[in-house]
Amino acid sequence: MSVVGKIESLWRYPVKSMRGEEVNELFAGFSGIYGDRLFAFHSSASPKGFPYLTARDQRQMIRYRPRFRHPDKAAAPVNLTEAQSMPPGATPVYADATELMLDVETPAGNTVALNDPALIDMLRAGIDDKHQLTLVHSQRAMTDCRPLSLLSLQSVHQLADETGIKIDKLRFRTNIYLDLSDAEGFSEDSYVGRSLRIGSQVTLSILERDPRCMLVTLDPDTAEKTPVVLKQVVQAHDGKIGVYGAVLVEGTIRKGDPVELLD
Repeated sequence: MSVVGKIESLWRYPVKSMRGEEVNELFAGFSGIYGDRLFAFHSSASPKGFPYLTARDQRQMIRYRPRFRHPDKAAAPVNLTEAQSMPPGATPVYADATELMLDVETPAGNTVALNDPALIDMLRAGIDDKHQLTLVHSQRAMTDCRPLSLLSLQSVHQLADETGIKIDKLRFRTNIYLDLSDAEGFSEDSYVGRSLRIGSQVTLSILERDPRCMLVTLDPDTAEKTPVVLKQVVQAHDGKIGVYGAVLVEGTIRKGDPVELLD
């Protein structure tokens, strides 16, 4: 075992393709990050295998800021302590959709309820009329591929050097940002097929490199496109930056936690 770095910041995205929120700690469960991508908008125009409206179709979506009405219930499963005390460790109960409801700050600075039909009208503005939207909720994080994502600051810095532009890490919509002791970018690629321990308990299996799409071209504040970001990822890094992981041992991850490579 060796310590390879620490947790620089933790992020979750309560509504798929909307802006994320930074938290000081989060619960990493087998199905993903608690509070992450709990809600999404299904679109009648999207493929059945990927039925969501995202910033691929509505770029301004990433500028909407969802906030939990009851942050205490959204911080961790409601019976976490009790569940962890039951050998060999019971799966904790997640709060229901009502307890995890959100309000959304729009790019114009207004606030609407996530389930307000007016929000659907806003999201449909300027896009093809074929997008008929329905709000959906799931206790399992509605991630694209894997339960959680990790990315090192060193990889972001290297990509910025390669493109010659300033790159905000938030373009990559990652759950766990790592500050690695190794100064080389893309070092996390070498963790694929291996395991990491974060803090004293949480263990992750690193499954694969994270393939990227046009969302990384979007400035998280303005939604303006910078195509060179994705172009460089494709040409120099096989279209991938960061890694996907799955949880082997559930628990709480905190900002600043050490990250150990186990094998």
